[in-house]
Amino acid sequence: MKSPARKHFEQVTAAKAAGAATPGQQQGGEQYELHAAALYEARRTLKTIKSIQAKIEKKRELLPDFMPYVNGVLAEGKGAKDDVLMTLMVWCIDVGDFEKALEIGAYAVQHHIDTPDQYDRDTVSILAEEIAEGVKAQLEKEGADADALANVMARAVAIVGDADMHDQIKAKVHKSYGYALRAAEDAEEALHQLKQALALNEKIGVKQDIQQLERQLKKQGEKATA
Repeated sequence: MKSPARKHFEQVTAAKAAGAATPGQQQGGEQYELHAAALYEARRTLKTIKSIQAKIEKKRELLPDFMPYVNGVLAEGKGAKDDVLMTLMVWCIDVGDFEKALEIGAYAVQHHIDTPDQYDRDTVSILAEEIAEGVKAQLEKEGADADALANVMARAVAIVGDADMHDQIKAKVHKSYGYALRAAEDAEEALHQLKQALALNEKIGVKQDIQQLERQLKKQGEKATA
């Protein structure tokens, strides 16, 4: 485990290098090289693990060592190409740290930073689809914090909502947002989101959910006027 002093040093030096880098060009500097090497070794370790859940737990264990670097780049970065940062964005989604993933994602979208070659989708598509699927999975767990997950989806929509992506991915975003709002007992806005999902993809699987919400809102309206 790294000492607080070491973490501070890594964050400060990463921030300095990120601030000095040319937007759109490859990020460099000692911290980038060190963390790129550490990430390479981490990915080699992950390849030896067969269980998906075990891979996620390993990422959860490894991520804190990379956070000083990430925070340094986010603090002072100007938009240099950074495969370390973008890989860690995906890792954060994998372990359920949606807030940090969105923080990285917002920076990447703002500066048009692409994902590494091993990913077959662009930054916006990965961020939108993986956050949507991650939130949907969290909602299915007992004791899920629906309000927090609805806020995650609201922030995701704010970051990627106007970007160009496949309709199927946009539909997933609206579906997960709708499910989170429904769980948070905001039936009216949930219905709006699910209708948007259906308009983008007729096979998204929300027709019954829409009908149930419409019945629910109709009953509420009848009670209010009774």
